[in-house]
Amino acid sequence: MTKLEQLIKTFCPNGVPFVKLGEVCELQNGFAFKSSLFKGKGLPILRISNIQKAGIDVDSLVFFEEKDYHTNLNQFKVFPDDIVIALSGATTGKLGRNKTDKIFYLNQRVAKFIPQVGKLLNGYLYHFLQTQSQKFLYMAGGGAQPNLSTETLKRITIPVPPIAVQNEIMRILDAFTELTAELTAELTAELTARKQQYNYYLNELLNFGNSSLPLIKNLCPNGVEYRTLGELGEFYSGLTGKTKNDFKDGNADFVTYKNIYSNPALSIDVEDKVKINANEKQNTVQYGDVLFTGSSETPEECGMSSVLTVKTDKKLYLNSFCFGFRFKQSNLFNPDFCKHLFRSYSLRQQLQKTADGVTRFNVSKKKMAKVNIPVPSLVIQNEIVRILDRFETLCRDVSVGLPAEIKARQQQYEYYRNKLLTFAKVRF
Repeated sequence: MTKLEQLIKTFCPNGVPFVKLGEVCELQNGFAFKSSLFKGKGLPILRISNIQKAGIDVDSLVFFEEKDYHTNLNQFKVFPDDIVIALSGATTGKLGRNKTDKIFYLNQRVAKFIPQVGKLLNGYLYHFLQTQSQKFLYMAGGGAQPNLSTETLKRITIPVPPIAVQNEIMRILDAFTELTAELTAELTAELTARKQQYNYYLNELLNFGNSSLPLIKNLCPNGVEYRTLGELGEFYSGLTGKTKNDFKDGNADFVTYKNIYSNPALSIDVEDKVKINANEKQNTVQYGDVLFTGSSETPEECGMSSVLTVKTDKKLYLNSFCFGFRFKQSNLFNPDFCKHLFRSYSLRQQLQKTADGVTRFNVSKKKMAKVNIPVPSLVIQNEIVRILDRFETLCRDVSVGLPAEIKARQQQYEYYRNKLLTFAKVRF
């Protein structure tokens, strides 16, 4: 018999009472701090945007000066281990638990749970509230701006076992969440290290003029030829003349902006479709083409590249906010070399400078035609691809494994949480 089973047998062999949350817990709404008085330093304010899936995001807090307010703000303090909930907006119903040693102040549209001492433990309440996430969304209602009220939250029914039982349940479930957090931190650190290693070799291997790697010096002691994109090939546009309706019931595969932005090697397993009529003239993407995003809110994100590195019989059509580049000589470059090349630091520096704008930046094809790229032999390209693909695989393995492992731990936590919070019911 486990310790928890022994406690339940001792303290509540016939079940536990189920009561309205408001009978054992108060809720405190936040204070309407004036955004015009937010400072770069002072006392931290907890807003709805700070309550994320993983808890409380303390990196994006805003601050205020206490002298700016002539009211007692003590009731709006969030102490260590306190639980808060977003009452509206995109994060409605999201819970946060203050796992830091800092004190925050509640902003409007955020509420804090205040359990009755001796009746309800913060940690136990937190794990129970996690089981209510779908109910929160239902209670908040639909529409563009869902809202939860503290009075509605008080009507939730909660099992209230003796404190000793609550404490043991809290201890077990806290252990699960801490293990998940440790694992996430460990895998994230591993992924960061591998990405740094990949980026180091990416930039050094493709820095033919001044690389510190002996391999590059040995492979091309006299350097390599550089030529402009305008000399090497031609640009082509994405889809033209399409309306929103053409993307609702399409018959042809469509390469999205996100596909290009997120994948150095283009993903051809696409679900997005566009309607293409018979005999309609539109550009299609071919093996070896380099695709670019045409615009973004910042120049740093403009001209992100993706290369079609596999041969396919599919006809792939391109987003109108993107454009393609096709080499005149199809055997001049290994497409896998290009997927690394156009994401390297030196090329990204050039590509960013091709964007003009104020609030929205657009790539100039005329400027991009002047971008210089190295043209090493295929022997050199293939060796660089072999090295960089190996590092890329190491990063991808962790990238794929990280969410899968976290999901498995979360499912394990949810299984035990639901099991531990299932009680026989008795009434007062």
